[in-house]
Amino acid sequence: MSAGARRPALVDDLADARRPEAGRPSARQAVAEPWPRGISRRASMRISDVLAALQLEFPAVTTSKLRFWEEQGLVAPVRTSAGYRQYSPADVERLRYVLRMQRDRYMPLKVIAEHLAALDAGVDDEAPSPARLASRDGETTGPASRWTVDSLAGDTGVEPAFVEDLVTAGVLRSGPLGALDLYARDVVLAAARLAEHGIDARHLRSFRTAADRQADLVEQVVAPVRGQRSAASRARAATLAAEVGELCTQMHTALVRAAVAGLEP
Repeated sequence: MSAGARRPALVDDLADARRPEAGRPSARQAVAEPWPRGISRRASMRISDVLAALQLEFPAVTTSKLRFWEEQGLVAPVRTSAGYRQYSPADVERLRYVLRMQRDRYMPLKVIAEHLAALDAGVDDEAPSPARLASRDGETTGPASRWTVDSLAGDTGVEPAFVEDLVTAGVLRSGPLGALDLYARDVVLAAARLAEHGIDARHLRSFRTAADRQADLVEQVVAPVRGQRSAASRARAATLAAEVGELCTQMHTALVRAAVAGLEP
């Protein structure tokens, strides 16, 4: 056989050598899998299972929030033949990412969606982070919304009377069953540090008053959305309240820092 006759076969052999191995995706195919990659996408978790997986770290997460984030395209659970949502471990990691970006970086959902799109496209990469559970003496604690005066005092290392003073002054508020505010632990820890400088519960009433006024402002922004009375609207209202509330927090922090800077010689 002539060299010319052998050439096409040689070209074919080289082309075959350049093709990805059977069963092994190319780099372009690899990034087609949505983030996070390498985590099971077997949809076997109900909404209640997802809430149980997230609530120790994020006690404020609700069913309506999950449904709202699905509407926004942040997560895509599958539907059973009966119409029930089923989530995978990968879906849970996406939800945990959304919650952390809201909590730690104060990102609005639009920006979070852009980050997730970049992760899905392989433009950015980030390894899923392990859940961060509140714990004491090696044992996981319950959701923060279940704090009582005694349990909160024991966890933060202050006397129960110190927490009681904060409740009496109106800095902390308890519900009908005695459960304290969602962020009561953070309040007590900050109050304990301020007490080292002679600032007691009476002085902290102004903080509560300012916070209530800012909450009223947030309520004005959220009220039109909440008034639509659908589950999706309630979730949208909760997300909007969290975003505007964090902006109010940033504004308050910036103003306090500016005022304190003016005291420096």
